[in-house]
Amino acid sequence: MATTLTINGEPKSFDAPADMPLLWVLRDVLGMTGTKFGCGIAQCGACTVHIDGKPVRSCMLPVGAIRNRAVTTIEGVGATPSGAKVQKAWLDLEVIQCGYCQPGQIMSAAALLGATSNPDDSDIDAAMAGNICRCGTYVRIRAAIKQAASGRQS
Repeated sequence: MATTLTINGEPKSFDAPADMPLLWVLRDVLGMTGTKFGCGIAQCGACTVHIDGKPVRSCMLPVGAIRNRAVTTIEGVGATPSGAKVQKAWLDLEVIQCGYCQPGQIMSAAALLGATSNPDDSDIDAAMAGNICRCGTYVRIRAAIKQAASGRQS
């Protein structure tokens, strides 16, 4: 059955079963490979995307449940004000080590700043909980979120 979703501001039509996870629609059907598969049980955060600006784990979200809500992926988050600030801070502070988890980290951070313009440490902890970085870049992630929130450049 043909489905159309708004992804990164553009309508995308595809054929996929309604119970297929959004992650696989993005990666395998639409060829948008920025969103990563990590654990497959919505625990690691690598697959985080935004649905109407809110972070969700795409590995467990059936594509049929999205309906007419807007999807933003790592490929499109830079077009949002908070996403652009987060991506710039990530580069400025060289957050990325291996990089595998970073699309999900960036998506969670951008959603946080989209909802809370000046987050404190507890806001950051809550928003980033469940985003796992095996390289341990958590200190740089926190610094980048704070830099993005402050608007300062390094």
